[in-house]
Amino acid sequence: MGRTLTDAARDLLRDAAEVYRDDEGTAGWLHHQVDRLDEPLRLAVAGKVKAGKSTLLNALVGERLAPVDAGECTKVVTWYRDAPQTGVTMVGTDGSLHELPVDRRDGALVIDLGGASAEDVEMLVVDWPSQSLRIATLIDTPGLASLSHEVGRRTLRFLHPDDERPTDADAVVYLMRHLHAADAEFLEAFRGQTVAQTASVNSLAVISRADEIGGGRVDAMVSARAIARRYRSEPALRGLAQDVVAVAGLVAETARTLHQTEFTVLAALARQPKDAVEASLLTVDRFVASDSPIARAVPDLVPAQRAALLRRFGVFGLRLSTMLIRQGVATPAALAADLVQRSGLGELRDALDRQFVQRRDVLKARSALLAVHQVVQDDPVSGSRALSAELERLLTGAHEFTELRLLAELRAGAVALPASLSDEGARLLGAVGAGPAARLGLPPAAGPHDLHAAALDALARWQEHAENPMLGRAVTGVCRTVVRTCEGLVATLRP
Repeated sequence: MGRTLTDAARDLLRDAAEVYRDDEGTAGWLHHQVDRLDEPLRLAVAGKVKAGKSTLLNALVGERLAPVDAGECTKVVTWYRDAPQTGVTMVGTDGSLHELPVDRRDGALVIDLGGASAEDVEMLVVDWPSQSLRIATLIDTPGLASLSHEVGRRTLRFLHPDDERPTDADAVVYLMRHLHAADAEFLEAFRGQTVAQTASVNSLAVISRADEIGGGRVDAMVSARAIARRYRSEPALRGLAQDVVAVAGLVAETARTLHQTEFTVLAALARQPKDAVEASLLTVDRFVASDSPIARAVPDLVPAQRAALLRRFGVFGLRLSTMLIRQGVATPAALAADLVQRSGLGELRDALDRQFVQRRDVLKARSALLAVHQVVQDDPVSGSRALSAELERLLTGAHEFTELRLLAELRAGAVALPASLSDEGARLLGAVGAGPAARLGLPPAAGPHDLHAAALDALARWQEHAENPMLGRAVTGVCRTVVRTCEGLVATLRP
């Protein structure tokens, strides 16, 4: 097997550490970047206050780890990573480390800073055994546009690539309730101009709390998905996000952490006349009121319990859950699976897997190259010119980066293929998955000979397209990129 992009990035980092060996701090930081290449993908979750970041993070992990209520912890950048044992570490702004107690209440992790102020905390690190965190370390960031200017600045300092050091995140999931100019400005700031010159390769936008778009109606997600499709071609987002996905975060979180007792209560609600349930759910206040129609139908369900149900499910989740149980969903596991599917969480996980997880090595290498670029740009020394030349060679010659940029441009409509070629072209570039079978449109279990034969066929077809003078210069340029992808597949899959 030839030298990979990861190998090249690792070698460049080591060369840079050697060039800057007399600067102990810079050399140590570069060696840290070498170690980072072997870590899981680092995925940051960002957005304005009340966008639902912590709720969505909990849904992705399948555990209630991130605090969703306003408190000192929500003002601090918090890392959630897989580990053999549970633990919470507070890192002070002075670099000091403090182990905090692991406390769970009602299934949720509660973090007590022990009297420390958020201003004195650099970050929190939560270690938790989790298959989800084994795939990607998740980083919860304080809300942007907070009433406290300093809280929002913490997120900007962590994620903005123009600070003294590049961001510690390999990719970002940006949550928004509606598209505002400030959302586009943040994504523009996060975009790494050096490696992604014309389109973002490491950002994904999420319409969070998507059920609110339809007023909590059972069909609210239909409207939300339509808006997500429109946002994908919105000029303000074009080139700033790889995709836009709609998710009802609260329903997704509750589905991943559903309790038997909650299902029992929902089943009792579903047995009541539909009109009484719907009348109670017209407003939040009506559902929890002592004279609510549901209070008369289910007297044992006191207002405090109804308020707790609303906190866990929301109006949309309660309407959807009772409807599904009426239609025959008979177990907590079946309800949870249905709620996950209808919440949009499955679509988000597919998008994360397709665009980030399967391209982990490319995004990690990108972070490494950004680190070298920042060092040689900020502190040129003897030997840094050679580093810059090798960096430029990798950036311009790495086909993996070219693929990512082209995919983003195709999604945004900045470039276009004829309708007869667009689906196959995007698929070959990795739009539906980075693996050979996904690129070639074959089943995951396809054998090596079938894969190699399909790659040869694709290569021949796209060579013809690239040489077709009727397609125009821009289209043939895209075709040549696809040809290079096919050549790589043929070489990799040769039996």
